Amino acid sequence: MDWSLIQQLLTVGAVVLVFIAFIREWVSPDLAAMAAFLFLVLIGVLSPQEALGIFGSSAPITVAAMFVMSAVLEKTGLIEVLAGRFEQLAGKTFLRTSVVLLLLVAFLSAFVNNTPVVVVFLPIVLAHCRKFDLKASRLLIPLSYAAIVGGTCTIIGTSTNLIASGIVADAGETPFGMFEVGKLGILFVVATLLYLILGGWRLIPDRTTLSTLFDSEASQEFLTQVYITSNSPLVDQVFTETPLAKQRQLRVIEVVRDGRPIPIPLNELVFKAGDQITMKTRSAGVMELAETTGIDLHPEGELGLEHVRTDSAVIMEGIVGPTSRLAGHSLKELNFRQRFGVVILAVHRRGVNLRDRFESVELAFGDTLLLEGPSDRMNELFLEKDFINLSKPQAQTLRRSKAPIAIGSLLLFMIGGALMPAYIPILALAAVAITLITRCLDPEDAYQAVEWRVIFMIFGMLGLGKGIEQTGLAAVVANAAADWFAHWGPHAVLAVLYLLAAILTEMISNNAVAALLTPIAISLAAGLGVDFRPFVVAVMFASSASFVTPIGYQTNTYVYGAGGYKFTDFSRVGLPLAIALWLMASFLIPQLWPFK
Repeated sequence: MDWSLIQQLLTVGAVVLVFIAFIREWVSPDLAAMAAFLFLVLIGVLSPQEALGIFGSSAPITVAAMFVMSAVLEKTGLIEVLAGRFEQLAGKTFLRTSVVLLLLVAFLSAFVNNTPVVVVFLPIVLAHCRKFDLKASRLLIPLSYAAIVGGTCTIIGTSTNLIASGIVADAGETPFGMFEVGKLGILFVVATLLYLILGGWRLIPDRTTLSTLFDSEASQEFLTQVYITSNSPLVDQVFTETPLAKQRQLRVIEVVRDGRPIPIPLNELVFKAGDQITMKTRSAGVMELAETTGIDLHPEGELGLEHVRTDSAVIMEGIVGPTSRLAGHSLKELNFRQRFGVVILAVHRRGVNLRDRFESVELAFGDTLLLEGPSDRMNELFLEKDFINLSKPQAQTLRRSKAPIAIGSLLLFMIGGALMPAYIPILALAAVAITLITRCLDPEDAYQAVEWRVIFMIFGMLGLGKGIEQTGLAAVVANAAADWFAHWGPHAVLAVLYLLAAILTEMISNNAVAALLTPIAISLAAGLGVDFRPFVVAVMFASSASFVTPIGYQTNTYVYGAGGYKFTDFSRVGLPLAIALWLMASFLIPQLWPFK
């Protein structure tokens, strides 16, 4: 058998395995993509020089720069300002709130990475719904959809556009202009907003969020802190053998020793003199606690405990983020209560609110947790990237005085990109450099803002796409498609390509779909003897058009847990929209970008 044929077959096998790994979540997408990339180098499909050339691709560099620029706009308070405008304009009615929310989010997502836009708006929308007694589930799917279609209006609005345009530039062709895709993107936004406002909202069910499972008055509890004195009988005793373990009216949630929480499970913990114990009770005062539990919180009491203070416990919601260190671990394995000093009351996953026996369930991106604990420990928890606060906007120090510099840098980048599309990567890096030099954002925060897993997944998929091109697979697929649909013409081929990309992006990363299908789109156009641009545009828009599942796009995953949705809710609402946009794109793309 010819070695080139063997390479083709092995490349097909690598693509299939990557897709299966993405869908079944065997490993993280970045690891699967990079492993396939390395495999192609090892079997000789890509030479070492060609492989290193992938890391010089403009697309991942520009995507990384846009992650940083999004963080700059967030740090200087610009996103918060627009979010504040929502609160002022939204009003009390569902219709007015929907219109204002969709327009603001779509506009903002055209210029900023749409994931932080959704993260910022989520707690604001939830708070607005609680204030005016609106159903949050009726607004969160539209929030995600508006962010998705808003991102299609510019090249920088979504990473899929940047990837496709970068591949075009790497192929030696003229890259897409900053606003070139806007003529179709704006029509997508209008169609989506009309669909949601005029009738699509009726398909969105009323779902129960985690916070509504607990009545705020009935669940009013208090956190009492005590010290173990040196003469306490608890010293050198295992927790399970003490009266504290046998009381139903109180629950020990944290033990601090030498200023640090003890990570040891309670059933193994041995008390020492000076330990600080935080207990959750329904008693607001020391005397009331003594009456209900029989435990005297005074040094002269039978347990030798010294009362420090009693505070009200707060209940908050949070989502496990995509880069959370807790993902893949269970609450029991993490020893969550002792480690963070807060209690998990319930977990929402895949449309189900879990209130019992969830300690052994492994946490995953998108899981929504209802937490209870002291406000200071809550603040510490949400300052990390492990959780995204849904209860209220996360307090952070903003650099509002730097906002004019951030706006100026973004405007210069956009104007330059519109005039000189080939220089978009350089202009993006220049904008980042200006904002870092002027301290709009600290370099450490800039590095943290980049989702490196996404960047390396893009590198891996670009390598896989290059391998498909090098082995001739792209040409084989293109020629076969041209033969099958030749009698129907390029319009039919474009419609099929869009449909294929839209289906794939519901199952795997939209960035992976764009990286994989753009080279095939270019080969398809060559096989048909027409301009490649309309086919690449079809890949761009279809790769972003993830409306049918909550796993195809990050923003869908965020609102999935926050809104208490079921998996099928997205299919019910998103499938009619996806079909309408497919038909719309199949007709309009050849009109706006002629085949020539």
